[in-house]
Amino acid sequence: MGTQFEPGDGQIDASLSAVMGERRQLINLAYRLLGSLADAEDVVQEAYVRWYAMSPRQQEAIESPGAWLTRVAGRICLDQLRSARVRRESYVGEWIPEPLPDRTEWADGRQGGATADPADRVTLDESVNMAFLVVLESMTPAERVAFILHDVFRYSFAEVAEIVGRSPAACRQLASSARRRTRASSEVPATSAARRAAVVKDFKHAWETKDIAALIGVLDPDATALADGGGLVNSAPRPISGSEEIARYLVAVSVIVDEQPFHQTILERTVNGQPGLVVQHDGITTSVLAFDVEGDRITRLWAVRNPEKLRPWTSYGKVMN
Repeated sequence: MGTQFEPGDGQIDASLSAVMGERRQLINLAYRLLGSLADAEDVVQEAYVRWYAMSPRQQEAIESPGAWLTRVAGRICLDQLRSARVRRESYVGEWIPEPLPDRTEWADGRQGGATADPADRVTLDESVNMAFLVVLESMTPAERVAFILHDVFRYSFAEVAEIVGRSPAACRQLASSARRRTRASSEVPATSAARRAAVVKDFKHAWETKDIAALIGVLDPDATALADGGGLVNSAPRPISGSEEIARYLVAVSVIVDEQPFHQTILERTVNGQPGLVVQHDGITTSVLAFDVEGDRITRLWAVRNPEKLRPWTSYGKVMN
């Protein structure tokens, strides 16, 4: 016997599809606001829980479910950003935004190979590269929310005001302040994708061969390197400054790794939309490296080693290998 449908079921199915179709947009928003894909997924899940906690009549009274879900997710993110500042005061070592899991290989600045399900992946563009996310960390929670909603997602300041809980004029000032921060960090000319890929490839080769001189040559003299182990694995507890200091540290780490019983592989992978590297020990991802490149030199290096931030990368790596 076939399933019986009541009149109006088609309309309900269409409404459900429209609500669930907002998931990608909400993940995109929440990741940029929080810098953590895991936290972004939790926020979106909570937004949907609140939607389905309403009665059908309450849901029908909402003119735009997408706008409602965005307001709810935005407010949850704002609350999380405020509490995150307190939590990170007790975080062990440096805190780096969680890198987006990506199976995409890069070659000469071009991406190729398999990618994740688009519905479950944050759209990659300039607003998710690591340098941009790090700048966002310097903003106040209200600045970050106002800036991302208006400048990245093009919400009006009236809509932003509903989420932030301030006037449209105040939200305009918040976004303007945040904008100045991003401009100050992006005054240098952009480096082409092909050039970035070539520089990172040179870095990889120099690191694999433990060539200190070559590493120094590919690093800017005033380069900085940060590692995020979260207190769960060994990592540099403070930023390392200077090309020679970074190069010697990397080679020292490689020497220690060579003495271990596991096999290390360094893979060329896209990290937040740009050429990066993924370090695996017997197929388990132990580090994800992102780079900021200016001209022919690496100016900043971020190494995420906290295993809690790398769980999705390990499952991706097993698929690739």
